[in-house]
Amino acid sequence: MKISSAESVIMEALWRKQPLTSEAIIAEVGEPNGWTEGTVKQLISRLLKKKAIAAQPDGRRYLYSPLLARRDYVQAESQGLLDRLFDGRLAPLVTQFSEGGKLSDEDVAELKALVERISR
Repeated sequence: MKISSAESVIMEALWRKQPLTSEAIIAEVGEPNGWTEGTVKQLISRLLKKKAIAAQPDGRRYLYSPLLARRDYVQAESQGLLDRLFDGRLAPLVTQFSEGGKLSDEDVAELKALVERISR
């Protein structure tokens, strides 16, 4: 399932707290992104069509919840990035960041701990 960057903003709101009404989603993501009510509702509609979210009737309104788990979305997006840019390999991605000076001391420590844990 392909989720656009704008749709991912809606998904992030729903992953943080669910269920939400369209009004609550609009309040959370509309103004910070410069989106009108219509834009947010259109994004919600697109996510419903993709079956990324569900709508549960609640009186005269709907409550929206994610059907797509954040973990699954992040995994698919990460793998897509690796496949497109680094032939599916993680090491060249890390190399790219290290050569660009983008890894903090904290990042390096986390990577060392990860490699150590994997090596066991």
